[in-house]
Amino acid sequence: MILLAVLFVCFFSSYSASVKGHTTGLSLNNDRLYKLTYSTEVFVNQVGEPLQDSAGYKISSNVDVVLLWRNPDGDDDQLIKVTIKDVNVENVNQREGEKNIFKGKKISKIIGKDNLPALQTPMLLHLTRGKVTDYYSYPNEPVSIQNLKRGLASLFQMQLTSGTSDEVDISGNCKVTYQAHHDKVTKIKALDTCKTEMPGFTTQNKVLGISSKAVSVTTYKIEDSFVTAVLAEETYGFSLNFLRKATGKVVSRQKLELKTTAAGPGLMPGKKVAAVVKAVDSNYKSMPLVGQLFESECKRCPSLSEFWQTARKQLQPDNLAKAESPRSFIDLIHHLRAAKKEDILQILKSENKEVLPQLVDAVTSAQTPDSLEAILEFLNFKSESDIILQERFLYACGFASHPSEALLKALLKTFKNPIGSNDIRETVVIVIGALIRKLCQQEACKAPAVVEAKKLILGGLEKAEKKEDIKMYLLALKNALLPEGIPLLLKHVESDDGPISHLAATSLQRYESSFITNEVKTVLNRIYHQNRKVHEKTVRTTAAAIILNNNPSYMEVKNLLLSIGELPKEMSKYMLSVIQDILRFQSPASKMVRRVLKEMVTHNYDRFAKSGSSSAYTGYVERDPHRASTYSLDILYSGSGILRRSNLNIFQYMENTHLHASQVVIEAQGLEALIAATPDEGEENLDSFAGMSAILFDVQLRPVTFFNGYSDLMAKVLSASGDPVSVVKGLILLTDHSQVIQLQSGLKANVEFQGGLAIDISGAMEFSLWYRESKTRVKNRVAVVVTGDITVDSSFVKAGLESRFETEAGLEFISTVQFSQYPFLVCMQMDKDEAPFRQYVTKYERLVTGRGYVSRKGKEKLFAGSEFPLHQENSDMCKVVFAPQAENSSDGWF
Repeated sequence: MILLAVLFVCFFSSYSASVKGHTTGLSLNNDRLYKLTYSTEVFVNQVGEPLQDSAGYKISSNVDVVLLWRNPDGDDDQLIKVTIKDVNVENVNQREGEKNIFKGKKISKIIGKDNLPALQTPMLLHLTRGKVTDYYSYPNEPVSIQNLKRGLASLFQMQLTSGTSDEVDISGNCKVTYQAHHDKVTKIKALDTCKTEMPGFTTQNKVLGISSKAVSVTTYKIEDSFVTAVLAEETYGFSLNFLRKATGKVVSRQKLELKTTAAGPGLMPGKKVAAVVKAVDSNYKSMPLVGQLFESECKRCPSLSEFWQTARKQLQPDNLAKAESPRSFIDLIHHLRAAKKEDILQILKSENKEVLPQLVDAVTSAQTPDSLEAILEFLNFKSESDIILQERFLYACGFASHPSEALLKALLKTFKNPIGSNDIRETVVIVIGALIRKLCQQEACKAPAVVEAKKLILGGLEKAEKKEDIKMYLLALKNALLPEGIPLLLKHVESDDGPISHLAATSLQRYESSFITNEVKTVLNRIYHQNRKVHEKTVRTTAAAIILNNNPSYMEVKNLLLSIGELPKEMSKYMLSVIQDILRFQSPASKMVRRVLKEMVTHNYDRFAKSGSSSAYTGYVERDPHRASTYSLDILYSGSGILRRSNLNIFQYMENTHLHASQVVIEAQGLEALIAATPDEGEENLDSFAGMSAILFDVQLRPVTFFNGYSDLMAKVLSASGDPVSVVKGLILLTDHSQVIQLQSGLKANVEFQGGLAIDISGAMEFSLWYRESKTRVKNRVAVVVTGDITVDSSFVKAGLESRFETEAGLEFISTVQFSQYPFLVCMQMDKDEAPFRQYVTKYERLVTGRGYVSRKGKEKLFAGSEFPLHQENSDMCKVVFAPQAENSSDGWF
């Protein structure tokens, strides 16, 4: 023990305030050579899995350290030389036989004939009060090798006293906390505070985004007041918020340990460190200690055109409901992000019309300057011949995971120039609204393009006179959700035009509770109770929904309850069903509703025994302690039994945020003439109309029309085809996370998570006078693929984890109305198709020379189809509508 203490006294002799008067950090003795061992190892695996099952590798070496110079005016100002020797690379976990990719390989072949000498070239560290103030190396060394040296150099940086400060090392400028004890000093680095210039982006919506956790702890072990070893460990964990099975983690460890000391060179003379460095070797240059970015060359990766030839088959329209489609979509985006504008244009111009829409989805979703320039040059907005491509481009812009200001500028320029189609012109403005919101979420609300876009929407809505223009700007504001647009919405919500009033109301419905002020509620109450003018049922019920969902007061709830019974029959039934749904589902307003219902005047048989077919119902798709997914279906009929509005919503909730995953609204009006019925109050002069509106992943899409006007209506009724109308069809990049992490060891970790969705939402409305029956159908078919890829790269060896999750699903809503008798019969059905769920995990270790080890696992599960439960009244009605037909035992013809 005495001999060991003698060795340690020569190493870093100032680790406590009692040693030789040094109180700040490391201090080496003169004329000594310190021999140490150093190793760094990395593990890549899924969260929760043992390290023994990880992919990874270990780099080990001997290290020589000598003190070259000490400032005559202060012992805490030193220059040391650090030399890495006897390098070895091996498996971090034992691999037998051919699974060991390093077996039989010389170290010069593994690391590279140029890399190995560079790694073993000495580096100089200027230490001031325990901190590395200058890192000297040769500028022509490969960046990846420089980073490995920086990782070792960062371990020489520490302080002996407890406290918190900002510190610059290989990770960047980070906040670190030191905890000094008698036998150790612990340094905790807050990795989330590190300021660095590593590239990356992520999905803004938390529901579709990534949760991550990072921990870094370095321990300096001390025995008898002297340091014996340095142990560092940092861990990064990742998980996809909407799919907790999609996880990944990186564990990086470093160990520096003193073995012995020997006689070393004497100190060099001089008062300035720069002069001493020059005297050692004038080729040494001061370089940043912060890790620098490097790109590994992919020697066997296919070019964009080569990959496209293999991917295009999976992107045929008939394959959009299969998992192969979004899987190829994600892979194609990766290739597009590395491609030049000319290469992208080449495949755009050479493709046929069937696959081109899917290619446009991918090019737009790549979100690089080259891909944007290519698609803008390819599309001709003056022409009406390629409207489908223009629309697919615009919707892909609206769904962009991390849109840039350049994209918004491009759409503003497009809007100012001539556009051949009015539908495309409307879609451009609607998507501009979506981009405003996303850029504001990225804290870019004051960017010049965003300011210009705000003026376009708000100014356009204020000055618009044509009904079509007012609707266009209202739809854009429904996406942008600008607080300064609320006064304009309040103006239009009381419009004499029912569709405009309803659109303004549904726009207000999307704002957060903090914006639904008493002033807003005053207007909404006025609309619902028709204090000034008569309003359509759709507008009144939307106003009621906003009030009930935004902290309603006692009197607001009471007045809404008192109105039940005084309303038209179907509206009374609808409002009663809304109240009952609030109570059953225990919505936030349920406590206030229960409080009001204690009064007999509001809670009595006369109000709660209203008959009718309108309804509202909310249920859970899935639910766990971390998140919940809900569906809601409400249907409002006119007094004559014809559908007025059906509204199907799916929300995803997580902690304090939510995502409006989808909404499909079918609206109809002015159809009473078909059955010689009397329109409801306020709806006597409505034109015949039916259409569909959709929200997808928080983006309002341009509504589509089934028919408009009596002549168009009669043509549809007589044809009675019931052909579905596509609302949205295409490929969407749901989740998009890319991150480069500079590990403290000097290795680089790349983290990629992408989620691709192939979707086809269609709707149809069938109307038969012969059978006196109408049906509305909304069909949603999707295929989802989520991929995760975590790679730790040293430039000469890689270890990684690839995970993939796939599913294909379908959801159909059918509403059947039989009006051959009164009261009419209504049956609603929500059916979920059976859905396969597949999971694949691949772990690999690979040398840059091509030799590799791969481990693959997979499993599949089939989830049975089901029918979502609705209220009991609906179940009873469906039994009547679809009652089994009695068998006729007669043998006669008639």
